Amino acid sequence: MLTERLSENNVASLEGQTIAIIDQLIDSLPDPKQLTSEERRGIIARYTSVLEGNFIYWMTAAALAAKAEQSMPILLGNLYEEVHDAHPQMLRRFAIAANAFPTDKDALAVNDDLTKVRLFLGELSPVQSVLMMGFFEGFIQKFMSYLADLAKEQGSTDMEYTDVHGVCDIEHTAGLFKVLAAEISFAPPKPETDLFEGVNLLRNLIERVIRPQG
Repeated sequence: MLTERLSENNVASLEGQTIAIIDQLIDSLPDPKQLTSEERRGIIARYTSVLEGNFIYWMTAAALAAKAEQSMPILLGNLYEEVHDAHPQMLRRFAIAANAFPTDKDALAVNDDLTKVRLFLGELSPVQSVLMMGFFEGFIQKFMSYLADLAKEQGSTDMEYTDVHGVCDIEHTAGLFKVLAAEISFAPPKPETDLFEGVNLLRNLIERVIRPQG
């Protein structure tokens, strides 16, 4: 019982820190109306370049890393929804409708930070990987209205991607923090482990999406 209570406290603290990082990112977003059309296009394009071909890979890496029996149904459920509902195609259609399909310049702008995230996930660290994905799902859920505003300013009316993810990622985020609790209980990380290593790498990538010259 004591171990379970400690685990719950740890997860609550980690979730609180994660939400604080998400809120800082959201608060730092530039006003879409103050951006040029090219700046709006660039944010959508770089986001698409990162997400379309990588999100399922990232979630798969987290599933491969997870060890607790309770984790797999939640992680596989997320993956099933992404694949079954063709979320990458939904995102591609969203980008095309906003005249923001990624160019090679868009992809190269995020390449270095994206590579760091990929290599980190390749280490298959259960707690760090799951925490990183919980952070990202939480960020996406709050970022969707902003992404939709960017697209609207570009003259787009195709908001299926942002509408769907603004709702489903609330459940996905909650599920990932349940997975985090299970993984911490199953194999507590060593005290010296930087649990936010993956979160910080992904935060840097997001900031590059928003401000490629930052």
